[in-house]
Amino acid sequence: MSATDETSADATTGRSPKRWILWIAIGIVAVVALFFGAIFVYANFINDSPSALDETDLSNALGTTTAAPDATSTIASTDGTDTTAAGTTPTSEPPPPTADGFDGDWVPTTASEFGYRVEEVLAGVNTTAVGRGNEIDGLLTIDGTTATVVDVVVQIESITSDDSRRDGQFTGRIMNAAEFPTAEFRLTQPIDFGRIPTGDEQITAAATGELTLRGVTNPVVFDVTAQTTGGRIGVLGSIPVDFADYGIENPSFGAIKTEDSGLVEFVLVFERA
Repeated sequence: MSATDETSADATTGRSPKRWILWIAIGIVAVVALFFGAIFVYANFINDSPSALDETDLSNALGTTTAAPDATSTIASTDGTDTTAAGTTPTSEPPPPTADGFDGDWVPTTASEFGYRVEEVLAGVNTTAVGRGNEIDGLLTIDGTTATVVDVVVQIESITSDDSRRDGQFTGRIMNAAEFPTAEFRLTQPIDFGRIPTGDEQITAAATGELTLRGVTNPVVFDVTAQTTGGRIGVLGSIPVDFADYGIENPSFGAIKTEDSGLVEFVLVFERA
Protein backbone atom coordinates (compact mmCIF):
# COMPACT_ATOMS: atom_id res chain seq x y z
CA MET A 1 0.00 0.00 0.00
CA SER A 2 1.33 3.39 -0.91
CA ALA A 3 1.65 6.38 1.47
CA THR A 4 -1.25 7.97 -0.34
CA ASP A 5 -3.37 4.90 0.33
CA GLU A 6 -2.40 4.92 4.09
CA THR A 7 -3.33 8.58 4.40
CA SER A 8 -6.61 7.87 2.68
CA ALA A 9 -7.29 4.96 5.05
CA ASP A 10 -6.55 7.09 8.14
CA ALA A 11 -8.88 9.78 6.87
CA THR A 12 -11.60 7.21 6.18
CA THR A 13 -11.38 5.63 9.67
CA GLY A 14 -11.06 9.02 11.46
CA ARG A 15 -7.61 8.29 12.87
CA SER A 16 -5.72 11.34 11.62
CA PRO A 17 -3.07 12.67 14.06
CA LYS A 18 -4.85 16.00 14.39
CA ARG A 19 -8.08 14.30 15.35
CA TRP A 20 -6.33 12.17 18.02
CA ILE A 21 -4.73 15.30 19.51
CA LEU A 22 -8.13 17.00 19.57
CA TRP A 23 -9.75 14.09 21.41
CA ILE A 24 -6.90 13.91 23.92
CA ALA A 25 -7.22 17.65 24.60
CA ILE A 26 -10.98 17.30 25.08
CA GLY A 27 -10.40 14.42 27.48
CA ILE A 28 -7.93 16.41 29.55
CA VAL A 29 -10.30 19.38 29.74
CA ALA A 30 -13.15 17.07 30.80
CA VAL A 31 -11.05 15.49 33.57
CA VAL A 32 -9.96 18.91 34.86
CA ALA A 33 -13.56 20.16 34.75
CA LEU A 34 -14.76 17.12 36.67
CA PHE A 35 -11.97 17.56 39.23
CA PHE A 36 -12.75 21.20 39.94
CA GLY A 37 -16.47 20.53 39.74
CA ALA A 38 -16.12 17.83 42.38
CA ILE A 39 -14.13 20.22 44.60
CA PHE A 40 -16.79 22.92 44.18
CA VAL A 41 -19.57 20.50 45.08
CA TYR A 42 -17.63 19.23 48.09
CA ALA A 43 -16.78 22.72 49.36
CA ASN A 44 -20.27 24.14 48.92
CA PHE A 45 -22.64 21.23 49.39
CA ILE A 46 -20.93 18.24 51.00
CA ASN A 47 -18.43 19.84 53.38
CA ASP A 48 -20.32 19.75 56.67
CA SER A 49 -18.46 22.44 58.61
CA PRO A 50 -20.69 23.84 61.36
CA SER A 51 -21.15 27.56 61.81
CA ALA A 52 -19.08 29.47 64.35
CA LEU A 53 -20.17 28.90 67.94
CA ASP A 54 -22.37 31.76 69.14
CA GLU A 55 -24.81 32.82 71.85
CA THR A 56 -27.49 30.47 70.54
CA ASP A 57 -25.10 27.53 70.90
CA LEU A 58 -24.43 28.62 74.46
CA SER A 59 -28.16 28.63 75.27
CA ASN A 60 -28.68 25.31 73.51
CA ALA A 61 -25.82 23.69 75.41
CA LEU A 62 -27.41 24.82 78.65
CA GLY A 63 -30.76 23.41 77.53
CA THR A 64 -32.52 26.75 77.40
CA THR A 65 -34.20 26.43 74.01
CA THR A 66 -37.82 27.49 74.08
CA ALA A 67 -40.14 24.63 74.98
CA ALA A 68 -43.86 24.28 74.41
CA PRO A 69 -45.84 25.67 77.35
CA ASP A 70 -47.10 23.16 79.87
CA ALA A 71 -50.72 22.10 79.53
CA THR A 72 -51.22 22.87 83.21
CA SER A 73 -49.96 25.52 85.55
CA THR A 74 -50.34 26.47 89.16
CA ILE A 75 -52.73 29.26 90.17
CA ALA A 76 -53.83 30.54 93.54
CA SER A 77 -57.25 29.49 94.86
CA THR A 78 -59.51 31.76 96.86
CA ASP A 79 -58.34 30.20 100.11
CA GLY A 80 -54.68 30.89 99.36
CA THR A 81 -53.72 27.33 98.35
CA ASP A 82 -52.34 26.40 94.94
CA THR A 83 -54.47 24.52 92.43
CA THR A 84 -53.80 23.39 88.87
CA ALA A 85 -55.70 24.76 85.90
CA ALA A 86 -55.54 23.49 82.33
CA GLY A 87 -54.50 25.64 79.39
CA THR A 88 -52.78 28.37 81.42
CA THR A 89 -49.17 29.38 81.67
CA PRO A 90 -47.22 30.33 84.80
CA THR A 91 -47.43 34.00 85.70
CA SER A 92 -44.58 34.02 88.19
CA GLU A 93 -40.89 33.28 87.83
CA PRO A 94 -38.55 31.74 90.38
CA PRO A 95 -36.50 34.28 92.31
CA PRO A 96 -33.14 35.13 90.71
CA PRO A 97 -30.14 33.34 92.19
CA THR A 98 -28.01 35.24 94.64
CA ALA A 99 -24.33 35.75 93.94
CA ASP A 100 -23.22 33.47 96.75
CA GLY A 101 -25.48 30.74 95.39
CA PHE A 102 -22.80 29.98 92.78
CA ASP A 103 -19.78 30.12 95.08
CA GLY A 104 -17.46 27.13 94.92
CA ASP A 105 -15.97 24.72 92.41
CA TRP A 106 -17.47 23.62 89.08
CA VAL A 107 -16.37 21.04 86.51
CA PRO A 108 -17.05 20.70 82.74
CA THR A 109 -19.83 18.45 81.46
CA THR A 110 -20.05 16.51 78.18
CA ALA A 111 -22.31 19.28 76.82
CA SER A 112 -19.11 21.30 76.39
CA GLU A 113 -17.34 21.76 73.05
CA PHE A 114 -13.81 22.93 72.27
CA GLY A 115 -12.14 23.06 68.87
CA TYR A 116 -10.67 24.97 65.96
CA ARG A 117 -11.84 26.96 62.92
CA VAL A 118 -9.46 27.60 60.00
CA GLU A 119 -10.16 29.04 56.55
CA GLU A 120 -9.00 26.82 53.69
CA VAL A 121 -8.63 27.15 49.94
CA LEU A 122 -9.11 23.77 48.26
CA ALA A 123 -7.73 23.99 44.71
CA GLY A 124 -8.97 27.57 44.43
CA VAL A 125 -12.32 27.03 46.22
CA ASN A 126 -12.85 28.63 49.63
CA THR A 127 -14.00 26.40 52.46
CA THR A 128 -13.74 26.22 56.25
CA ALA A 129 -12.11 23.51 58.34
CA VAL A 130 -13.78 22.94 61.71
CA GLY A 131 -12.91 20.36 64.34
CA ARG A 132 -14.49 19.92 67.77
CA GLY A 133 -14.30 17.61 70.74
CA ASN A 134 -15.79 17.29 74.21
CA GLU A 135 -13.21 15.30 76.17
CA ILE A 136 -12.58 18.19 78.53
CA ASP A 137 -11.37 18.27 82.13
CA GLY A 138 -10.89 21.27 84.33
CA LEU A 139 -12.06 23.52 87.12
CA LEU A 140 -14.03 26.73 87.44
CA THR A 141 -14.11 28.47 90.83
CA ILE A 142 -16.67 31.19 91.55
CA ASP A 143 -16.52 33.73 94.38
CA GLY A 144 -19.56 36.02 94.31
CA THR A 145 -19.73 37.48 90.79
CA THR A 146 -16.08 36.69 90.03
CA ALA A 147 -14.46 33.70 88.35
CA THR A 148 -11.22 33.32 90.28
CA VAL A 149 -10.02 30.07 88.69
CA VAL A 150 -10.51 28.70 85.20
CA ASP A 151 -8.30 25.79 84.13
CA VAL A 152 -9.47 23.73 81.15
CA VAL A 153 -7.61 20.80 79.55
CA VAL A 154 -8.70 19.27 76.23
CA GLN A 155 -7.64 15.94 74.72
CA ILE A 156 -6.34 16.74 71.23
CA GLU A 157 -7.23 13.34 69.76
CA SER A 158 -10.88 13.89 70.70
CA ILE A 159 -11.12 16.83 68.27
CA THR A 160 -12.55 15.63 64.96
CA SER A 161 -13.92 17.19 61.77
CA ASP A 162 -16.05 15.94 58.90
CA ASP A 163 -12.99 14.45 57.15
CA SER A 164 -10.84 11.67 58.63
CA ARG A 165 -7.92 12.68 56.39
CA ARG A 166 -7.94 16.17 57.88
CA ASP A 167 -8.12 14.63 61.36
CA GLY A 168 -5.05 12.53 60.63
CA GLN A 169 -3.11 15.63 59.58
CA PHE A 170 -4.39 17.56 62.62
CA THR A 171 -3.44 15.00 65.28
CA GLY A 172 -0.25 14.06 63.40
CA ARG A 173 2.09 16.56 61.80
CA ILE A 174 0.13 19.68 62.85
CA MET A 175 -0.51 19.18 66.59
CA ASN A 176 1.69 16.11 67.21
CA ALA A 177 -0.79 14.66 69.69
CA ALA A 178 1.53 11.73 70.43
CA GLU A 179 4.00 14.12 72.08
CA PHE A 180 1.57 16.90 73.10
CA PRO A 181 -1.72 15.14 73.88
CA THR A 182 -3.52 18.12 75.43
CA ALA A 183 -4.35 21.78 74.90
CA GLU A 184 -4.92 23.97 77.95
CA PHE A 185 -6.32 27.34 78.93
CA ARG A 186 -5.58 28.80 82.35
CA LEU A 187 -6.96 32.06 83.73
CA THR A 188 -4.28 34.43 85.04
CA GLN A 189 -6.55 37.27 86.23
CA PRO A 190 -9.98 36.98 87.84
CA ILE A 191 -13.02 37.77 85.69
CA ASP A 192 -15.58 39.98 87.44
CA PHE A 193 -18.92 39.72 85.63
CA GLY A 194 -20.48 42.31 87.93
CA ARG A 195 -23.62 40.26 88.55
CA ILE A 196 -25.02 36.78 88.10
CA PRO A 197 -26.98 36.44 84.83
CA THR A 198 -30.57 35.26 85.23
CA GLY A 199 -33.04 33.60 82.87
CA ASP A 200 -31.89 33.98 79.26
CA GLU A 201 -29.58 36.88 80.15
CA GLN A 202 -26.00 36.66 78.93
CA ILE A 203 -23.14 38.78 80.30
CA THR A 204 -19.87 39.46 78.46
CA ALA A 205 -16.53 40.28 80.09
CA ALA A 206 -12.83 40.18 79.17
CA ALA A 207 -10.73 37.14 80.10
CA THR A 208 -6.98 37.21 80.55
CA GLY A 209 -5.04 33.98 80.65
CA GLU A 210 -2.58 31.61 79.02
CA LEU A 211 -3.24 29.25 76.12
CA THR A 212 -1.02 26.22 75.61
CA LEU A 213 -0.92 24.49 72.22
CA ARG A 214 1.65 21.94 71.09
CA GLY A 215 3.60 22.51 74.30
CA VAL A 216 3.95 26.29 73.77
CA THR A 217 2.24 28.77 76.10
CA ASN A 218 1.26 32.34 75.19
CA PRO A 219 -0.74 35.06 76.98
CA VAL A 220 -4.20 35.72 75.52
CA VAL A 221 -6.97 38.27 76.11
CA PHE A 222 -10.45 37.70 74.69
CA ASP A 223 -14.14 38.16 75.48
CA VAL A 224 -16.25 35.50 77.16
CA THR A 225 -20.03 35.37 77.47
CA ALA A 226 -21.61 33.71 80.52
CA GLN A 227 -25.11 32.39 81.19
CA THR A 228 -26.63 30.38 84.05
CA THR A 229 -29.54 27.99 83.72
CA GLY A 230 -30.88 25.09 85.73
CA GLY A 231 -28.03 25.19 88.23
CA ARG A 232 -25.41 25.10 85.47
CA ILE A 233 -22.95 27.72 84.23
CA GLY A 234 -22.17 28.18 80.53
CA VAL A 235 -19.27 30.11 79.01
CA LEU A 236 -18.79 30.97 75.33
CA GLY A 237 -15.65 32.37 73.69
CA SER A 238 -13.12 32.26 70.87
CA ILE A 239 -9.39 32.95 70.85
CA PRO A 240 -7.49 34.11 67.74
CA VAL A 241 -4.37 31.99 67.17
CA ASP A 242 -1.34 32.74 64.99
CA PHE A 243 0.13 29.32 64.27
CA ALA A 244 3.74 30.49 64.26
CA ASP A 245 3.36 31.74 67.86
CA TYR A 246 2.86 28.13 68.95
CA GLY A 247 5.52 26.54 66.78
CA ILE A 248 2.87 25.22 64.38
CA GLU A 249 3.79 25.30 60.72
CA ASN A 250 1.18 26.51 58.25
CA PRO A 251 -1.14 23.48 57.91
CA SER A 252 -1.28 23.72 54.08
CA PHE A 253 -0.95 20.34 52.39
CA GLY A 254 -0.88 19.62 48.67
CA ALA A 255 -3.80 21.34 46.95
CA ILE A 256 -5.16 22.51 50.32
CA LYS A 257 -3.93 25.95 51.37
CA THR A 258 -4.77 27.45 54.74
CA GLU A 259 -4.40 30.82 56.43
CA ASP A 260 -1.51 31.44 58.85
CA SER A 261 -4.00 31.85 61.69
CA GLY A 262 -7.27 30.45 62.97
CA LEU A 263 -9.61 30.42 65.94
CA VAL A 264 -9.89 28.29 69.04
CA GLU A 265 -13.60 28.33 69.89
CA PHE A 266 -15.53 26.84 72.76
CA VAL A 267 -18.78 26.50 74.66
CA LEU A 268 -18.15 25.19 78.16
CA VAL A 269 -20.94 23.96 80.43
CA PHE A 270 -20.09 23.51 84.12
CA GLU A 271 -21.87 21.69 86.91
CA ARG A 272 -21.17 21.51 90.64
CA ALA A 273 -17.98 19.61 91.46
